[in-house]
Amino acid sequence: MEHITYTPKGVCAFQIDFDLDEEKRLHHLSVMGGCNGNLKAIGRLVEGKDAAEIADILRGNKCGMKGTSCADQLALAIDQALA
Repeated sequence: MEHITYTPKGVCAFQIDFDLDEEKRLHHLSVMGGCNGNLKAIGRLVEGKDAAEIADILRGNKCGMKGTSCADQLALAIDQALA
């Protein structure tokens, strides 16, 4: 498994961690900062799912007046990890 640590920008969260297995599925998502309950729920929803599919679903999601969100930042982290 490959461990990824990403520093999000423009959101309340300050660190995103997750693992990618050999088949590029997400595991052990952890987000520091941000809306704790919502981010824990996202972690449960994405566990074991195809990373590229999750990035496609979450990409472009916005939080309030921000141009991004923790979910959108997760999509960017996944995109970077898969590149």
